[in-house]
Amino acid sequence: MDEEKLLQRITVNPKIFGGKPIIRGRRLAVEHVLGMLAAGGTPEEILEGYPWLEREDIQACLVYATRVVGNERVTPMFVESAS
Repeated sequence: MDEEKLLQRITVNPKIFGGKPIIRGRRLAVEHVLGMLAAGGTPEEILEGYPWLEREDIQACLVYATRVVGNERVTPMFVESAS
C-alpha cells in the first residue's frame, strides 16, 4: 500500500483527544501507537491489544511520524563545544 493511501487512515476529530491525530476515527491516538513502539512493543503485541487495529494502521502511524519529523527542526538538548 502506498504512503498516501496509508495516510488516509490517520484522521482528526476535534471531539476526540482535542483534535490529535487518531486512527480511522477511533479513540486511539497516533502518538499512543508510536509510544508503544518506542517502548519496545512489537506490532504483533499492539495488534493483540487492539483487535480492531490492522497492520496497515501501524504502518500509517510510522509514515505520519516520518512526515511530521521531516518538516521539523529538532534542536539537541546537549550541544558539544568545539574544543
